[in-house]
Amino acid sequence: MGAKTDTPRWVHTILETPLIWPAARLALVSAFLIGGLTKLSDFSAAIAEQEHFGLHPGWLWAALAIVVELGGSAFVMLGRLVWLGAGGLGVLTAVAMLTANDFWHLTGHDRFMALNAFFEHLGLIAGLIIVSIHAAEGERT
Repeated sequence: MGAKTDTPRWVHTILETPLIWPAARLALVSAFLIGGLTKLSDFSAAIAEQEHFGLHPGWLWAALAIVVELGGSAFVMLGRLVWLGAGGLGVLTAVAMLTANDFWHLTGHDRFMALNAFFEHLGLIAGLIIVSIHAAEGERT
């Protein structure tokens, strides 16, 4: 990771610490790991969640979510097929933000909360894109 010349030396030192990159990748996928493990441990609740958001058949969407959340997270954390893992997680996140955070149908406080969650999900997708770019740049060097 090449730091810009305007980056303070102490920041550069922190960013170059060997455990920073794996820790950042783990943090990026942590919500997916927790989500996948939670769905796996209570599959009937996972089915109900999918159906609550209008995704039918619920069992299929729940199973796909588990595979993408756990498999995609593993790819990102291991630095293998990062484009595939992050891409799958990004698509899953886009589906979630469009179905669960439909702020355009809401008003008042509910609209504010859904709007905020929508853009948090968008930021997460951007993080997944960034980790894919970083992995692709590492392949070129």
